[in-house]
Amino acid sequence: MPRRHIQKLILICSLALGLNSVHAASQADLVAALPNSKLTLEDGIRQAASDGGVAISAKFEFDDAGKLSLSVYSAKKGLSVPATENVLEELAGSPEQSAWKPEVEVFKDAPHIARSSEQLALLSRTRLTLVDFIGKAQAVQPGTVFSISPNVNQHKSVAVVLVANGGKVVELTYNLMDGKLLKTNPL
Repeated sequence: MPRRHIQKLILICSLALGLNSVHAASQADLVAALPNSKLTLEDGIRQAASDGGVAISAKFEFDDAGKLSLSVYSAKKGLSVPATENVLEELAGSPEQSAWKPEVEVFKDAPHIARSSEQLALLSRTRLTLVDFIGKAQAVQPGTVFSISPNVNQHKSVAVVLVANGGKVVELTYNLMDGKLLKTNPL
């Protein structure tokens, strides 16, 4: 393997390890901040749909200033329009007021375009919505749903739902096509 490829691989692994440790530390902080939200993921998803877009993933996270944020990725032209002809965007803003006033960012960078294109493609193959999966998760796992995203796991199209309850997090993985629960994993 050429030296430059090895150096890139080492850099990528180092970044991944660093991001994982930061992610683990911030997830506990995020779970502790969730009670400050006056909105749910479902509220954000429904608001994103109110202007004609379709939510393709949603999560609570911390913004660049360290404040709690509700983030919804959206396909502005709907699921039937391919990513190359769609407007892929993020609606993000504080959920700590009763009215969510998100800022809208249209994706122009490769990582966001790639991620949202994959999510759009996966959701366009199912009749189930993010709200459907939130309902399924709430029926089997008490707590606050704080993240939902379509993904590919072991060659299967899945919806990954994170639920916080009592300071703990449970990951629920659903088959994206039929909505069946595939796996429950305490994190």
